[in-house]
Amino acid sequence: MTAIAMVAAAPGAKAAELAVSSPAFADNTPIPVEFSCHGGNVPPPLRWEGVPDGAESLALVVDDPDAPSGLYTHWVVTGIPPSTTEIVDGGLPDGAQVSLNSTGNANYLGPCPPAGTGVHHYRFQLYALSKPLVLAPTTPVRQATDAISGAAIAAATTVGLFGG
Repeated sequence: MTAIAMVAAAPGAKAAELAVSSPAFADNTPIPVEFSCHGGNVPPPLRWEGVPDGAESLALVVDDPDAPSGLYTHWVVTGIPPSTTEIVDGGLPDGAQVSLNSTGNANYLGPCPPAGTGVHHYRFQLYALSKPLVLAPTTPVRQATDAISGAAIAAATTVGLFGG
């Protein structure tokens, strides 16, 4: 089990109250090509609600558990103010910071599964954190997800599909 998967099952996680969605695709439906490596390679718009009282910051992790070599992280964002309710046009709110993804770059990497690997499930995971957390752009994925896991008080996920 990955560090991020443990957060959803952690005591005190209130996924039912926190909700995340995208106006670009419904949960468990295809992600439009424009948000993939075959399109603009920009993050889809995301919206959320139900941030619990006491949340000091938010974090966002996008990953692909179906990657042939194991869990592949496409985007890690920390330092999102808890008053923020959406991300549109790839723009992050003041104070937010992108850390390294699985390619070793501090940016969004859209869905891009290898040909012939079937449909992949891209998890857009939003975490409400008990403390302010802004990680450096050089923070490795595992260190970032461990820090997010350690501070999470609630989590919500929406899943987009994309075929390889």
